Amino acid sequence: MRGFDVANFFDALVNPFLLLGAAVTAGLTVAGLAGGLALGLLIAVLRSSPNRLIGRIGRGYIWFFRGTPLLIQMVMIYSGLPQLGIRFGVLTSVVVALVLNEAAYMAEIIRGGFLAIPPGQSDAAKALGLSRPLAFRKVLLPQATRIILPALGNSVNGLLKPRRSPRSSRWRS
Repeated sequence: MRGFDVANFFDALVNPFLLLGAAVTAGLTVAGLAGGLALGLLIAVLRSSPNRLIGRIGRGYIWFFRGTPLLIQMVMIYSGLPQLGIRFGVLTSVVVALVLNEAAYMAEIIRGGFLAIPPGQSDAAKALGLSRPLAFRKVLLPQATRIILPALGNSVNGLLKPRRSPRSSRWRS
């Protein structure tokens, strides 16, 4: 067995295939996080709706995408949707699957962040005469952001590496 070789280590650091893989991974992470955050906000609003039907749609979405492994979702999008006439390329399929999957996790993170704010805060904003959008932007959103950010950091880590399935000890990607 050979020892550690500094020259081989630095050659590996500038290997074009490894650099391309790192760039693609970073791009997929950013795309999955941005799309998942936008769609997750919408799903969180659906999930928190007082309308039972809309709330169940949001709950069903979260149940499905958190309950099935990401790899299965990717296969369904890449191989299953062409059966319905919807075709995506490989990279597009991966981005769509990451966004749909990440949105389910983001929806719960966002919903949990807003549920953690005491109801007195929105009552106080209403007592000050703030409109709902202004109260959301000036009072509720800053407090929810403080709660959401740590979980958002965990979500970024989860996008960068494979996740363990909550129901088994097997890795899922």
